[in-house]
Amino acid sequence: MRRHEELESLQNMSDEQLKAEAARLKESLFRLNFKLALGEVDAVKTVRREKKTLARVQTLMRAREQEQAAK
Repeated sequence: MRRHEELESLQNMSDEQLKAEAARLKESLFRLNFKLALGEVDAVKTVRREKKTLARVQTLMRAREQEQAAK
């Protein structure tokens, strides 16, 4: 159920909001990976979740680009 709600909220975002969300997720992943490398945090699940969310955002952005190009 959680993924479905997340997907709906992402689909309701504008293009600018999706770009901002992608940038936020990339920054978050960078920080988490850095902390994991240093051994400060054991957040493997969080990294995995952030990666999947970023992939969903990028997929939506790409689908919208293809939609615009088709018109």
